[in-house]
Amino acid sequence: EYIEKNDTFRKKIDSGYFSLLTHGYTYYEFYNLNNEEIIVLVHGFSVPSYIWDETYYESIKRGFGVLRMDLFGRGYSDNPDVIYNDNLYANQVLELLDELNIDKKINLVGLSNGGRVVSKIAENNSDRIKRLIYVAPAGFHNSKLKPDTTEITEDEIASFINDRYKTIAKGQLEDFKEPSKFKGWDTKYEQLLAYKGFARALISTTRNNYSLDEINEVIGMSSLKQYAIWGDSDNVLPLDKVKIKISSIMPKLKLFVIKDSGHLPNKEQVDDFNDVFFNKILNDR
Repeated sequence: EYIEKNDTFRKKIDSGYFSLLTHGYTYYEFYNLNNEEIIVLVHGFSVPSYIWDETYYESIKRGFGVLRMDLFGRGYSDNPDVIYNDNLYANQVLELLDELNIDKKINLVGLSNGGRVVSKIAENNSDRIKRLIYVAPAGFHNSKLKPDTTEITEDEIASFINDRYKTIAKGQLEDFKEPSKFKGWDTKYEQLLAYKGFARALISTTRNNYSLDEINEVIGMSSLKQYAIWGDSDNVLPLDKVKIKISSIMPKLKLFVIKDSGHLPNKEQVDDFNDVFFNKILNDR
């Protein structure tokens, strides 16, 4: 980690925009936010908003309004010295929506760990959401009931970098059922390892993730439209481990399973994913 996300760093970024929010600068991209149908894409645990490339550009192609952003500690957004948890990310998303004067109801989409974030947003802001859409979501598997508030030490960070950084990029390929089709996915990720504060953000997020069953049960009982898209071969957050639980706590949720897909159906089976996402979910009145 040697790159500081400062003004010099931001000036070199030739895409998107930055807004200074409470905990630092947030990077985001958007299109046509005056549209009646706005899609807000929230990424997962460590790969930033570029993980949504296919869905983002398809949204533009189909004429939707769309917004994607890098959560704190990821991508081009700042890596502040704070506790990284669902509350931080939820407030970041909400603050950016306010910054961009988005006051109409949105289609809120959370991928993997982003599923936790959108649940946290929906907990107290369901009036801002038209449809709540989970893609291979976290928040259902974890049985831990409370966050680990132990302070992260410099030794832990150094150890994480020395150990995990050797394999973490290559490990991203495990998200796919057929990794051979995604050459370069791991090398693209390696750039993230250069940003100061990335390791700390990952460690902090892991420590502060715990069961969202109570929150999701409240959402499940609400009138909010709820959907989930899952790959049938997801080995990161397997559907079969939580399918019965989800049907119990979120009985109104409409589930779509994408065949021959691992953890990222939005990338691995783009056509099937787009058919479900745009034709079935966003057309569901």
